Amino acid sequence: MAQKQRTNQAITLKGSTALVTEFFEYSVNSILYQRGVYPSDDFRMVKKYGLPMLVTADDNLKEYLTTILSQVQEWLLSSSINRLVLAIKSIETGETLERWQFDIHTDESAINNPSLPGGPSTKGKKKEKTEKEVQGEIREIMKQITSSVTFLPILEEECTFTLLAYTNDSPDLPIPATWGDADPHLIDRGKVEQVRLRSFSTNVHSLEVSGL
Repeated sequence: MAQKQRTNQAITLKGSTALVTEFFEYSVNSILYQRGVYPSDDFRMVKKYGLPMLVTADDNLKEYLTTILSQVQEWLLSSSINRLVLAIKSIETGETLERWQFDIHTDESAINNPSLPGGPSTKGKKKEKTEKEVQGEIREIMKQITSSVTFLPILEEECTFTLLAYTNDSPDLPIPATWGDADPHLIDRGKVEQVRLRSFSTNVHSLEVSGL
């Protein structure tokens, strides 16, 4: 029985990580489409979260996102990442025009305290969410991203983007050679208004989304 409960706890962490990584994949694709960073012809429609979603059909972009998100997934599993940022930049000037920020909070107690027999009491423990409930929360965020074109200024110039990962300062954290310290691509808050979107949470991770 104890072994079964440990397995369930491992699945909870892995399942949560899969949900969060998948959310990043679809939200990044949606932002790139909605903000016109890539031509609309470069995207194809799929059904996800009960919504029509647009994902890139460009092989180079798909490969880039797969590489980035594979590493993000590893950092999520080890509780090493606390923020992911999508920065949209002007190709001509290099100026950061928009900055979408995903703040990640990890409930270490959900990972380190699986409530095995003889362990601490689970009295007062928060109700665990189902995958369906989490996807419902994600659906509302996706709706907000889609509607962002109605309140964000049109990006008149040709743009590109970069993804930034904020990890903890542990000296034991392995950083792949393809990653390194980078410009945070901050934007003067006096020039823009921050837009805070809905948040969502699993039994392990919670995310807050905002855009500048």
